Amino acid sequence: MSSLPYEQKQNVPPPRLELSADEARRIALRAQGLLGAPDRRAGVRGVLRALGAVQLDTISVLARSHELIPYARLGAVGRPAVEEAYWGRGTSFEYWSHAACVLPIEEWPLFAFRRREYARRGHRWHRMEDKERSCALVARRLREEGPLTASDLGASSVPGGTWWDWSETKIAIEWLLDVGEVVCVERRGWKRVYDLAERAVPADLHAADPDDDACLTALVARAGRAMGVATRADLADYHRLRAAQVDRVVEAAGLVPVRVAGWGRPAWADPAALAGPPRGRHRTTLLSPFDSLVWDRPRTERIFGFTHRLEAYVPKARRVHGYFAMPLLAGGRLVGRVDPAREGRTLVARQISLEGPRYVEAAARALAEAAAWVGCDSVAVERVVPEELAPALGSALRSLSWPDEKHSGQLPPP
Repeated sequence: MSSLPYEQKQNVPPPRLELSADEARRIALRAQGLLGAPDRRAGVRGVLRALGAVQLDTISVLARSHELIPYARLGAVGRPAVEEAYWGRGTSFEYWSHAACVLPIEEWPLFAFRRREYARRGHRWHRMEDKERSCALVARRLREEGPLTASDLGASSVPGGTWWDWSETKIAIEWLLDVGEVVCVERRGWKRVYDLAERAVPADLHAADPDDDACLTALVARAGRAMGVATRADLADYHRLRAAQVDRVVEAAGLVPVRVAGWGRPAWADPAALAGPPRGRHRTTLLSPFDSLVWDRPRTERIFGFTHRLEAYVPKARRVHGYFAMPLLAGGRLVGRVDPAREGRTLVARQISLEGPRYVEAAARALAEAAAWVGCDSVAVERVVPEELAPALGSALRSLSWPDEKHSGQLPPP
């Protein structure tokens, strides 16, 4: 086994700067828009541009994940305004990034490398019996009728089959999305609305065709900017690139090699993130499990010492923190979890898990703010871990300034 340092084995240039773990954590929070004054004038579109990708997910408990992302950074932004900001014509599109994500429209050219990859592969995991005919029919319908959902096109899963038993039309529309001939321009009732890319994407962006290295260089640079400081694995995970792709372009991306205490791997920092110490007020909020601050579980554990797992697909009896446990961010640290639900106009916390008594007030504020945002006028807490914090949490909820006497903090009797 080679005894060479990791940097030499991976041909990584020597670090230009050493950062403490605390400095790296604060840099990451600022890059993600969770430290310092939010840019309210830029609003939701500003959040999207800064993050570069907002993950979509079907689960809706407190709200859908893509709504929770700007809420965590801007506070109680109107939920209709969130949808309008994402799906305003010519401002964004949906494509495969970290997962299915809303992306700023200016990133359309940067995913040309992935569209070409799909085209070379020639199929998804589904295969079409008559690809040319099916795709031509879908394209003709969109050209003649304008934006359509899969249902409008008559696409569906095969009756009685499993979710991957798609009809020929459904396979065709998703294939055309993969290779960039159509684009998802909005979600309507959680259904994708498709249009021809040549019509929906601004002409200058649609005509751009950067080569693979240009795409990768720009995406790695943007991932570095969105994270502030990151390892090679972090940079790859952000847009689900391969490690070799990151290695090929990371220096051209303009990122600065650094060493972070305790990370055990070389890291790269956005030059702007190193221009001055990150200062400002820390946001206290509940985070979606799909928030880009925490979607990479190894990175989350490395930066925050916080192990998080989405338990929605874990059998109920085996869940530790709950179906959709949302990390609680306070003071720049992840200090607990809340598993929320809604019953009428009551926000119900099925379980609240806290790292200690000092975070009770933060949990109460986060719950009250979230309740008001989704139109609830009371908060009920079913379980607190550890149990001895329940009285203090109930007191903290009751002490908050609610708009009227209907608002209250309710906990079960001891």
